[in-house]
Amino acid sequence: MKLTRSPFRLSLLAFVFAGCSSDPSIPRNLPAPEYEAPRAFPSAAVSAEVEEPEQPAEESSDAQLEELGKQFLSDMFVHLPVRATEAGEHRFDGKWPDVSVNGEAAYRAMLKATASKLLAIDASKLSVENAVDRDILSNHIALALFTLDELKPAETDPMFYTALIGDGLDPLVSREFAPASVRAKNLALRLEGIPAVVAAATARLKVATELHTKTAISQNKGLISLVGTGFKDLAAQAGADGQRLPAAAKAAETALQNFQTFLEKDLLKKATADVRLGKDKFKKKLALVLDDETGAEALVPAARAFLEATRAEMVATSKELWPELFKGKAWKDPKTVEEERKLIRAVLNELAKERSTNATIVKDAEATLVNATAFVRQHDLVRIPNEPCKVVEMPEYRRGVAVAYCDSSGPLEANPQTFYAIAPAPQDWPKKRVESLYREYNRSMLNDLTVHEAMPGHFLQAMHQNSFSSKVRAVLAHGAFVEGWAVYTEWLMAKYGFGGPPVRMQRLKMALRMAANTILDHGVHAANMSEKEAIKLMTEESFQEEGEALGKWKRAQLTSAQLTTYFYGFTEMMRLRGVAEKEAGFKERAYHDELLAHGSPAPRYLRRILGK
Repeated sequence: MKLTRSPFRLSLLAFVFAGCSSDPSIPRNLPAPEYEAPRAFPSAAVSAEVEEPEQPAEESSDAQLEELGKQFLSDMFVHLPVRATEAGEHRFDGKWPDVSVNGEAAYRAMLKATASKLLAIDASKLSVENAVDRDILSNHIALALFTLDELKPAETDPMFYTALIGDGLDPLVSREFAPASVRAKNLALRLEGIPAVVAAATARLKVATELHTKTAISQNKGLISLVGTGFKDLAAQAGADGQRLPAAAKAAETALQNFQTFLEKDLLKKATADVRLGKDKFKKKLALVLDDETGAEALVPAARAFLEATRAEMVATSKELWPELFKGKAWKDPKTVEEERKLIRAVLNELAKERSTNATIVKDAEATLVNATAFVRQHDLVRIPNEPCKVVEMPEYRRGVAVAYCDSSGPLEANPQTFYAIAPAPQDWPKKRVESLYREYNRSMLNDLTVHEAMPGHFLQAMHQNSFSSKVRAVLAHGAFVEGWAVYTEWLMAKYGFGGPPVRMQRLKMALRMAANTILDHGVHAANMSEKEAIKLMTEESFQEEGEALGKWKRAQLTSAQLTTYFYGFTEMMRLRGVAEKEAGFKERAYHDELLAHGSPAPRYLRRILGK
């Protein structure tokens, strides 16, 4: 579907060097998690590895936690200067993280030291909000250590480095948070630092998967193309302060060319690793990514049940659409599952005829954003932010994983900018595959995509969360909350009639895709699902175009645990709404504003925060 870059870009780097009750489609068989008592497993995951903490000075637990949160962010940004730039902390804009073995060891030591200090704080004396922040910090550290020590992407995944370099360069070029002269100076420093990053990469990468290596090869070509421009526009804007850019870009280009040779001639020959995490690692990672011990054992059966319920809704919507789409053409009331699928497929095929092209896709997305914003305002669904959101063509060096993403300013950014990025079909794709892409993302589907990525989905949610007082919670925004809200808004907009039955039909198709994502995520990494089985799940059971299914099969192998966040997060959002709707005086606007007023915590914390 999409790789969300919200509330600011969520890259692999972020984890390694650190994230209506009557609706028949709501799954009912997920076990309700306990929300009142903090879980033991994040702290337990690190407690065995840290020293016994010293007794803290006499001050309130809340004051200790708040100070520790500030110190952790400060320390994290020193180790992760690219993450700092993304968050809106610009003191480190000219630096790269130390991705050597020694640099990683220093970061690990900082994480363990923070974990030790967390254990020294009396959690029973914390306010509700601070108790949540404590648990968020604990889980974040556990996930970071798990990634460093068990997944080891700096040694096994070349995309770790292409993502790092792309994320480090892009904000300095695409955003206007500082004068061109300042950004040009820092961009030159980062360009000059790329040879050191590449040197560490070639020294540390010993083995990888073939798919990750080939994707990195493609992405690195995009990086070479980017730096090969010499950043002439920014240099011109910066005047004398941009004179350093051409030489710095040339040095970076040479280093990236060397990295390309290494990837193609060396690493690809050794790219024999398995893309599958395996059952044990997937289970552990999923619990940490969701910040909840609700595992695949509950989620996968619920997702399958959700598929069946949603298909029933699609049958009803197809019957509603048929007279308009097939004027005068009779249809047979479906009696079997196969006949239902034929009806749904016929309606989806007709809707797919109205679609964009490479030449129009960005302008079409701009129009949908205007319409969605007006609709939210008309129905007073939630507070609309004043910050701007711009639709852009996805940069080449970020393609290859998803069709679209939301790239929002970080919570510390003084001059917010958000980009809703969408990728046109690659120029070298055959005509049939290009057609398949735009059949999948037809005009009706594009409306739903815009709801998810921008309004009132990721963009709106990020702007709300950036104003929350706890910057720990804002910077460490939880993926399941972010994705859960975005999918929930698809349901909400369809409920109020946005785009009529055609967009509702696509929303239901997206809901099928969301459930299939969970099944696919588990199937690939913990159950040895084959490509044939995966394609059947996506094309036959959730009506995806073949091109979309092939792309998702690739994404499921390149990532792990993230695809589950959509279904899990949506399920939790709908549970909360089901409780809230039963309360006297329920109003959409008030409920949504309150839901978004506490940053972006893991969904399991919302019941504790909201008292539901």
